[in-house]
Amino acid sequence: MTEHHTPHKVVVIGGGYAGTLAANHLRMRADVDITLVNPRPEFVERVRLHQYVAGTGEATVDYGTLLGEGIQLVVDSATRIDTAARAVRLASGRALDYDHVLYAIGSTGAIPSSVPGAAEFAFDIAEFEAARRLRARLDELAPDAPVTVVGGGLTGIETAAELAEQGRAVTLVCGRSLAPSFSPSGRRAVARWLSRHAAAVLEDAMVSEVRPDAVVFADGAVRASALTIWAGGFGVPQLAAASGLRTDALGRLLTDETLTSVDDERIVAAGDAAAPSGRPLRMSCYAAGPLGAQAANTVLSRIAGTEPAVIDLAFSGACVSLGRRSAVRQVAGKDDTAVNVHVGGRMGAVIKELTCRFAVSRIRREARRPGSAAWFKGGPRPEQPASAARAVTSP
Repeated sequence: MTEHHTPHKVVVIGGGYAGTLAANHLRMRADVDITLVNPRPEFVERVRLHQYVAGTGEATVDYGTLLGEGIQLVVDSATRIDTAARAVRLASGRALDYDHVLYAIGSTGAIPSSVPGAAEFAFDIAEFEAARRLRARLDELAPDAPVTVVGGGLTGIETAAELAEQGRAVTLVCGRSLAPSFSPSGRRAVARWLSRHAAAVLEDAMVSEVRPDAVVFADGAVRASALTIWAGGFGVPQLAAASGLRTDALGRLLTDETLTSVDDERIVAAGDAAAPSGRPLRMSCYAAGPLGAQAANTVLSRIAGTEPAVIDLAFSGACVSLGRRSAVRQVAGKDDTAVNVHVGGRMGAVIKELTCRFAVSRIRREARRPGSAAWFKGGPRPEQPASAARAVTSP
């Protein structure tokens, strides 16, 4: 007589780089019932949103090509994790029972309410819906209309560069320095490219007000801006706080070093919305995939009754695209501190494109062969203050 076991129900909240890979990785056990909750019916290649905005590329992928057999996709938004009832409450009114939750809700744009006019008149580029609105607005503008990009991190640079390459009149406003996470030589390479393409770069400049047709700086200067794009930082959805779970100041779920919630061992986090020991890793596609695999392994360890492993993830650097034919690949140590070595120009662009493709291809590979995800190990985990962690989303 065959013995039947009740499947272990795992609800994965968030279908980005971390959540999608994690859902596939969970298939290493045949007795796991996996449900992936995501507000969109398609996967968003977030690292290509600047291309989508500029009309030089697409940024969505059919989940049918990414998810392994047996994973149920629920197109809905989670509004609360009911830990007492062990159910994920959805915006539609539906509830999903769970044995374990994998919390991979990602990050969002963060236009500051403290800057007058920013919420009303600035556009962000952190999510697909925002990027679609921005693309529509760009299509309405005259080619020579002045565009301001606020934020000197990688997202701001990529957005400004994409538009400058098309001949747009772009000003990039850096609160501190240009590409602050890069080495001096890497920053110089980025600055040279922007200068060659007539993009103005304002360092140590703070925007104090956004108007429909201008930006105002802290020193009182006013600069015409037919379109203002805010790429000065990122936030996270407040689902964890709304569920009564402890978070850091930004709203990331507080976990231990195994990515398990400090409040509930049935909830494990990965990606941008996780704060292991209150020291979140840099928000990035680079970290999201490995953290997704690690979080899935933690869930599988809980199911098996074994001790889950602690985080052992090392960085190797970051990459910023400069239009379609150039990029800078910044090399870093395992603690994510830049060293004074970079690869630029066309070779940098090749590396950047391969990096973007790899982010999706490893999800597909995990769908075909669960357990195939691997990552760089070793080295100390970087001290990552919240202000630095918000600065980057590109790999």
